[in-house]
Amino acid sequence: MTARPFTVNDVMTRSVIAVMPTAEFKEIVAAMQRWKVTAVPVVEGEGHVVGVVSEADLLPKEEFREHGPAFAERIRRLGDTAKAGSVRAEELMTSPAVTIGPDATLPEAARLMTDRLIKRLPVVDSQGTLKGIVSRVDLLKVFLRTDEELAAEVREDVVEPLFPLSHRVVTVEVTRGVVTLTGQVRDTSLLPLAVRLARGIEGVVAVNCELTELPTV
Repeated sequence: MTARPFTVNDVMTRSVIAVMPTAEFKEIVAAMQRWKVTAVPVVEGEGHVVGVVSEADLLPKEEFREHGPAFAERIRRLGDTAKAGSVRAEELMTSPAVTIGPDATLPEAARLMTDRLIKRLPVVDSQGTLKGIVSRVDLLKVFLRTDEELAAEVREDVVEPLFPLSHRVVTVEVTRGVVTLTGQVRDTSLLPLAVRLARGIEGVVAVNCELTELPTV
């Protein structure tokens, strides 16, 4: 198998809008509005990520603008009520930030987002320096790969290595990301593995295996 798994580095957004810990509330809102983002990393020094400010961190100021929370709710939502009175990024941010490295695979990033209930991850190097940001939609970019590209990869990385004696009579067709394998092979015990490997190729939506056993002469 020759294909390298796609990593966060392949799909992340490299131009990232970030703010300093001293950035004020309106400055943060203006940055989000101008650049059409829903969260901004908070960095200090030479780009070291110390937190993230999201829309959820800013909303308590509006939620509690007219009426402060009742005592029970204030106790239950100490973090939110504190943020309602905050004015700088260092007070508003969620810290420490949940980050990921550029060499992480896309499934690793997806699992981390799901486990932590977040929509985006700052991408940092080994020193914690901001290198980019990866969002849920970035992880879906692999599904924009062309059918021709996917078919070539399935043939090169799955069909030819698994079926060296019969790969020439195997047809690989891809339509809108759905792979269909047809033809005859000598060893049908390898079919489940072929399906699993083809399904694991980045950008493949589904796999239909219609391969049958090659008759013996």
